[in-house]
Amino acid sequence: MILYGSSFSPFVRKVLAFAAEKDVAIDLHRIGRASTDPAFREANPLGKMPALRDGDYLLADSSAIVAYIEALHPEPALIPAEPRARGMALFWDEFGDAELFDAVRPMFFNRVVRPRFEGKPGDLAAADASEADVLPGVLAYLEARIPESLFLVEDRITLADLAVASPLVNLEHAGGVLDGYPRISAYLAAMLARPSFAGLVAKERAMLARMG
Repeated sequence: MILYGSSFSPFVRKVLAFAAEKDVAIDLHRIGRASTDPAFREANPLGKMPALRDGDYLLADSSAIVAYIEALHPEPALIPAEPRARGMALFWDEFGDAELFDAVRPMFFNRVVRPRFEGKPGDLAAADASEADVLPGVLAYLEARIPESLFLVEDRITLADLAVASPLVNLEHAGGVLDGYPRISAYLAAMLARPSFAGLVAKERAMLARMG
């Protein structure tokens, strides 16, 4: 399998961590934002990462890709079979992709992507506004719902955790702090200690450090 994207994207990181938890080999072909790479554009003409190529099969969207991997490699199950647990796992997947990353996106884009990857000034006012006005409500919601086990569904690792932890990494990269959110802090530390995340995030941190 070939995955097109950058692990700095939470959607790409989610797929990579999902595959790693299943011990499924994925060859990451690194591309930048709005890449015109022909192979990537064939896999996703809309130009959004990630996109997957598995032989002659092409698929876009991180949630679709992890569902495909789950169907190919059902063990260990990361998308629960029990109906209520499955529903909650899919809910948290959407929460991570939408509400959480939408709150983090202005911070990450304007503090990291624009200045470090594109060499352009970011809109720091927009980043600060999202951090002050949008993010706290989303984090408060999450803080109140993380169980003592530090797993969101079935007290074990599932897609829910991979989808929520991934944008929290982008929050960290953007200089966001989790003071006042002890459960989220413990949750993120536990997720980042897993081999599926640890190596990826270490490389990302090292690259950002080199870029200043």
